[in-house]
Amino acid sequence: MNIFIANTLVSGKITPPSSKSMLQRSIATSFLSNTETTIIYNSICDDSEVALRVIMDLGAEVGKIENEMIIQGGFVPVECDLNFGESGLALRMFTPILALYDIDFKIITEGTLRNRPAIDIKRPLQGGIHNVDGSISSQFLTGLLMALPLAKEDSVLNVVDLKSKSYIDMTLDVLESFGVKIVNENYKKFTIKGGQSYSAEKIIVENDWSSAANFIVAGVIAGSVEICDMNFDSYQPDKNIIDIVKTVGAKVERKSDSIIVSKNKLKAFVYNATDSPDLFPPLVVLASACKGKSRIKGVLRLKHKESNRAEVLVKEFTKLGINISVSGDEMIVEGGNIIGGEIDSHNDHRIAMAGAIAGLVSEKGITVKNAECVKKSYPDFFKDLDKIMDN
Repeated sequence: MNIFIANTLVSGKITPPSSKSMLQRSIATSFLSNTETTIIYNSICDDSEVALRVIMDLGAEVGKIENEMIIQGGFVPVECDLNFGESGLALRMFTPILALYDIDFKIITEGTLRNRPAIDIKRPLQGGIHNVDGSISSQFLTGLLMALPLAKEDSVLNVVDLKSKSYIDMTLDVLESFGVKIVNENYKKFTIKGGQSYSAEKIIVENDWSSAANFIVAGVIAGSVEICDMNFDSYQPDKNIIDIVKTVGAKVERKSDSIIVSKNKLKAFVYNATDSPDLFPPLVVLASACKGKSRIKGVLRLKHKESNRAEVLVKEFTKLGINISVSGDEMIVEGGNIIGGEIDSHNDHRIAMAGAIAGLVSEKGITVKNAECVKKSYPDFFKDLDKIMDN
């Protein structure tokens, strides 16, 4: 599916989808619970559907009523061939959980997930002292933090070079809501008592700052947008987009649970996105509309995403007329007119969304190829974009 986005002003309100990171964590922990859990959410994406399919294959009972899902956990596998689609988080969360049991499972992955780093665990997973390399992804640690409270023995995880600490905060927050206790010593040592149990009656999933970032940038460069129903106390690292747009000179008005961002004269910025790599695509769009050269650090975190995101950003935004390059761990974007043309998403949902937002301020408009990939995290992205466009 190809979608064309023309140069236009934007104005209106957007409610982003539920955070897929929080929803997937909530689904996994509900599966581990011995009691029935109700999860309240406002939308569900492909990655979260993957997590639901996995827990049902493993024996959980799932019911849906409007924006609620009711999960009765319990490990009684009905299917040992488990398809994780393209969800890296689901794969890395459930691998340690599966390793708790002395059962042979076949892991099936699709697309680029076949080539992305995975975790290798000796079965059955036991307590004790374990060393964890956190330099590639915090998702490996998330899976261990979920599984080890169910091991018979106590555990200690010694972690080196952990990236995206906020995502571990998200994991620990969900675990705490299920009554699981873990001692975190400066993200370098995690002490986990074995033989714990999971239990939570109701979980409310907050909305997604990663998705909101695209529309915040849209408002900053092309008009004015109000982002509604957001948690400003969230652990999600991508809420830092607010501070970034303030730095570049955007008009920002915060209300109790929403934020209004509006266009203004924009200046170049410097930002370290090492711990929030999903912000790279919208930040490249923002930098393209700022006067001067912007520098975004954290390029090394982009290699193992749905695409080699650094290479794709340079290739595709160069085609649109933007001067963009990489030097070591830094991406350099020189602001200027976005000519427009055609951008290939490379089946990467965040590239597709960034390309569409860039189209709003391009001279000729932008055609986003393979735009359907946004279903991975934000199925209604183009519907919501159309709502605020001055058609």
